[in-house]
Amino acid sequence: VQLVESGGGSVQAGGSLRLSCAASGYTYSSYCMGWFRQAPGKEREGVAAIDSDGATSSLESVKGRFAISQTGGPNTLDLQMNSLKPEDTAMYYCAAGGIWWQGRCHEYKYWGQGTQVTVS
Repeated sequence: VQLVESGGGSVQAGGSLRLSCAASGYTYSSYCMGWFRQAPGKEREGVAAIDSDGATSSLESVKGRFAISQTGGPNTLDLQMNSLKPEDTAMYYCAAGGIWWQGRCHEYKYWGQGTQVTVS
């Protein structure tokens, strides 16, 4: 299984970016997928996740600004990021093969290499 992220870049505060993740060799359509991020010197944190039936969860600090979706099908994952803030600057990672439990996605099996988002 290979996860490849795209769409990162540099943007000014208040701007938007759309991250995408394409999964190859991934057939676990009944599992959940999600986005994580890690800023320098900080721990990795879950940003948003989506279950196979469309249920979603997201970090409190991104609610109303970020939206997760699978518009391209169960082997894809998108993250629309609006009203970006400097504190959103991080490496963003796609993850797949998780188990949805109590409103969140857990125990991801697969991880991408990440795409950098820089907000100035």
